[in-house]
Amino acid sequence: MNKSKKIVIIGGVAAGASCAARLRRLDETAQILILERGKYVSYANCGLPYHIGGVIADREDLIVTKPEKFSAWFNIEARVCSEALSIDRDGKRVLVKNKEKEYYEDYDILVVATGAKAFSPKTEGDENEKVRHLWTLSDMDGIIASLNADSPSVTIVGGGFIGLETAENLRSRGVGVNLVQRSGHVLPVFDAEMARPLADELKDMGVNVFFGRVVKKYEEADGGIYTVLDDGKRLFSNLVISSTGVKPNSKLALEAGIECSKDGYIKVDEHMKTSDPNIYAAGDVVEIAEPIFNSRTHIPLAGPANKQGRIVADNIAGISSSYKGTYGASVLKLGKLTAASVGMTEKRLKSAGKKYIKIYTHPSSSASYYPGATRMDAKLIFSGDGTILGAQIIGQSGVDKRVDTIAQAMFSGIKAGDLGGLELSYAPPFSSAKDPVNYLGYVASNVLSGKSTPVYAGEIPEGAVILDVREPSETSNGKIPGSVNIPLGQLRSRLNEIDKNCLIVCSCQVGLRGYLAERILKQNGFNAANLSGGYLTWKALNS
Repeated sequence: MNKSKKIVIIGGVAAGASCAARLRRLDETAQILILERGKYVSYANCGLPYHIGGVIADREDLIVTKPEKFSAWFNIEARVCSEALSIDRDGKRVLVKNKEKEYYEDYDILVVATGAKAFSPKTEGDENEKVRHLWTLSDMDGIIASLNADSPSVTIVGGGFIGLETAENLRSRGVGVNLVQRSGHVLPVFDAEMARPLADELKDMGVNVFFGRVVKKYEEADGGIYTVLDDGKRLFSNLVISSTGVKPNSKLALEAGIECSKDGYIKVDEHMKTSDPNIYAAGDVVEIAEPIFNSRTHIPLAGPANKQGRIVADNIAGISSSYKGTYGASVLKLGKLTAASVGMTEKRLKSAGKKYIKIYTHPSSSASYYPGATRMDAKLIFSGDGTILGAQIIGQSGVDKRVDTIAQAMFSGIKAGDLGGLELSYAPPFSSAKDPVNYLGYVASNVLSGKSTPVYAGEIPEGAVILDVREPSETSNGKIPGSVNIPLGQLRSRLNEIDKNCLIVCSCQVGLRGYLAERILKQNGFNAANLSGGYLTWKALNS
């Protein structure tokens, strides 16, 4: 009888736990051991801010699977409070430390799923116990225990996913919040003009937002701590939560000589195998394929981590399974807004020297005549051959499913102009007959075919005439300085008022009437273009 394989998995939570459970479903004979240095082997760390805010009332709801359940359901041994100290690749064993002793654990196959850890630039005073992170259940417990002042206040450093979610949830329980952001906008997976509504939402919540500021030091204070900014401003709070990023927990792999990237992420092939044929890796600790430009990246998200864990299990069990990379689809709730994105931002494309085309639309979340319809702000970025490079959408409803649709189009190789042909479900409470994704496809198709020439709010050519084709009642509420107003319904009869020697940039509220005006002008011999996204996009850049 063949000896059963022994698989040791270092790290639980997403990738490790997913790998273990899938492997058992595929192989009833394997010996499976999870080594987790923390107290909990599988928990929902994405839910931590929501327990702080009371949205998830019961802390136990965050714990997905306990060691007892792993044993009873899956015949998997999960050892908590057991830290892997080193990997002996030649001896195929791991040095483990628990509360009582150090010992070696042999393996046939090793899976490294050690994840990532919160990271902050070294700052004077950051060793103060009032400067914390929010990454684990223990972090969450410590933060909740610290919010015991009569009028508690917190300074959050960093406006990414965790920073924004924590800010919202702290405000929901009446905690005063300062938010310090190094750049000029929050949420780095969004471009600046698209992220502006999030800043407005934060301010409406009562969050004090400080853009373009860097923390120089932290100073102890009676009953709290001062966060001292680079402009000298001193922010008092009872607690600081640093949310400036993460870095891989790859020390074990590095010390064992497993190949890693210059940033410390473990290099894996498409089967999630490392440079050691007996060791796999998955989750936030690995470097993975970036399929847009066939490069490498790292995405600390639970969805990819769970998928990678499953793929590792498949390959250990003899099923050839590949991870094709990630486009980084993500979504955030902030107050009444939802913000979702996928793929590259314009900023990232510019820094990489890549050429691209962008369009803006402002569609309705559902049929405009249906009660409760709200506006979305959408941005689609694509190459000259129509390859979709990225999308960003923000609004109150239906945002996530539109970005998910675009993400699947990217995964399937569907081009920007072909989004218009996608068959998507329709009923007035959920969409328009021309879904916002379809509409992005129509606009992209017009641009790619040359029927429309986009001009952007921050890049209007010098000497161009801005033709505002809205009604006078609309322009009275705001217009682009220097623009000329001829309502669309009057345009054909007033063509003689327009200079054929100039570029005419047509503008309306959201871009549709601007496109209609552009088509009229082009077919009458004018050099015309359309202001992508219309006045609303211009206003977002200039308010």
